[in-house]
Amino acid sequence: MSWQPSDDADCTNTADCPPVRNAIKPRPRDLGDFEVRRVLPAVEARSIGPFVFFDHMGPAVFPPGKGIDVRPHPHIGLSTLTWLFDGSLVHRDSVGAVKEIRPGEVNWMTAGSGVVHSERSSDAFRAANARIEGIQTWHALPAEHEEIDPSFEHYSAEDIPVVEQGGVRIALIAGGAFGMVSPMKVYSETLYADVRIEAGAQFGVPLGTAERALYIVSGQIEIAGQLFDDKQMLVLEEHAAPAITSPHGAHLMLIGGEPIGPRKLWWNLVSTRPERIEQAKADWAEGRFDTVPDDYEFIPLPEK
Repeated sequence: MSWQPSDDADCTNTADCPPVRNAIKPRPRDLGDFEVRRVLPAVEARSIGPFVFFDHMGPAVFPPGKGIDVRPHPHIGLSTLTWLFDGSLVHRDSVGAVKEIRPGEVNWMTAGSGVVHSERSSDAFRAANARIEGIQTWHALPAEHEEIDPSFEHYSAEDIPVVEQGGVRIALIAGGAFGMVSPMKVYSETLYADVRIEAGAQFGVPLGTAERALYIVSGQIEIAGQLFDDKQMLVLEEHAAPAITSPHGAHLMLIGGEPIGPRKLWWNLVSTRPERIEQAKADWAEGRFDTVPDDYEFIPLPEK
């Protein structure tokens, strides 16, 4: 069996109705000891549904004694989600949450009116050669929820629904699709899934979500007779339901949701209101944000 496109698709896999609107090439960002590929925001798409930020982190291998040290920094107006393929990270925040995340688990932090957090490698991670790779995303909150109280939720690998069929494995991180519903609490319509396709298998992208995109983590996929290499995001047409195949197997991230509307992004701050960004900048510069317990470093406000 294979995952088939819906029968009511308005757009099929033909040259007359190409399902891929455009392809986004990531921009590399050197973070010192490792590199990330920044996909969103981009010129081709400022956002996909509520996803206003999408980073492919790593893969990176750290020698003994080394690791990731993202010092405390602020967020407003969004939720952050960390999804790892390999390795681990320890999250600490000003709400008091301390949680190590591993592959298949979800760390879901909602900043709302303001939160501060850090992400660091554990002592066990630093003890030997260690590899890390994953996706970090920001989800803009709807305007009516931008100033809610900050919170943190962790979902274990057992909490995330998974289905395997016909050479396709899907872990549904957020939303409802493929006969599953994720327990993750979201504030607007969201579709987020980790999809693994074996060679020769077929995966049908579901309809019902206005904005959707596929990020190719690894492997090569074919859509409507066209081959696409890894490390790029394919933005799909709204009514397209393409059938995805892969000659040698592929790993994809499917994202989507209802359009969130214009957002201003500056550094780690997201808001519908430019004046709210300015207030948050001043609050961070003048030390008015809450602090992360037992983590006394911080990232200064950028000059630009």
